[in-house]
Amino acid sequence: MSMIPPSAASLRGAVDLSSLVNRPQPGASAPGAGVAAGGASGAPAGAAGAAGALVQEATDATFTQFIELSNQVPVIVDLKADWAEASVELTALLTRIVTEYAGRLVLVGIDAQNNPQLAQAFQAQSVPTVAALVGGRPVQLFQGSYPEEEVRAVIEQVLQLAAQNGVTGTIDVGPVDPDAVAEPVEEPLPPHHAEAYDAIARGDYAEAIREYQTAIAQNPRDALAVAGLAQVKLLERLQDKSLDEIRSAAAAAPDDLAAQMLVADLDVSGGHIDDAFDRLLTLFPAQDADGKNTVRTRLLELFEVVGNDDPRVAAARRRLTMLLY
Repeated sequence: MSMIPPSAASLRGAVDLSSLVNRPQPGASAPGAGVAAGGASGAPAGAAGAAGALVQEATDATFTQFIELSNQVPVIVDLKADWAEASVELTALLTRIVTEYAGRLVLVGIDAQNNPQLAQAFQAQSVPTVAALVGGRPVQLFQGSYPEEEVRAVIEQVLQLAAQNGVTGTIDVGPVDPDAVAEPVEEPLPPHHAEAYDAIARGDYAEAIREYQTAIAQNPRDALAVAGLAQVKLLERLQDKSLDEIRSAAAAAPDDLAAQMLVADLDVSGGHIDDAFDRLLTLFPAQDADGKNTVRTRLLELFEVVGNDDPRVAAARRRLTMLLY
């Protein structure tokens, strides 16, 4: 199981891919830290109530809360489809298993077809696809159906990984008064951000790109639009392409700049940030002027996706500056 480091930064109105690509280290409790009965270690007062139901549903718009929750307990992510019998059966199995752990895990179901950002971020090529979030970091688990004993073994591995990362909380599974948990009220998105978000939900990345470009033209300092544009461009480049297809094409054509840059895109989407930056920076010196500009532009876009305050971005930016001058 490979860890994919995400980001705590939530770019409202943008594809929330950045929050699954890079984030600062959470302030998780130390491994083995004790947890008071009925509560999550270090959890805010509303955390237990918000996750009182151990089996929940999420969308592209609501997923950020589960990234934060995974700093307290592991979150099992079930990318599913109601029309797929195997998916329905696995969801029932996961529900039973997670419930048996009595608050040590939370299960989050995601309709893969209607939530394209999350399906892309978790590289769901088919349903069911199962992943986990541990301390804010996604962990790819498996795709397809597996016997119950194998699924249980995977869940145990997730718990072991969580303990190694200090994620040892427990969610209160007592009765929850739904009226006692206030729903957060979000400010409305700026018009072009809202239009971009709706386009993303439809899978119309080209329209989302146009909306973000319009927002930037109206306000060049709109940082959320700049980040959103970079994220949507990344999703558009990876749309309808499989991992094997991208890597095979790059291996077959090592001098094909477009093919190599697409592997870098794939690496960023999967959290392999250093690999992506190293690939592009290694390609840079051998390119002509146009090629260098192309690589530089792609790097700057990926910096926005990962987050300009990330130390890996800072290191790659310094290396790019040395290559430029």
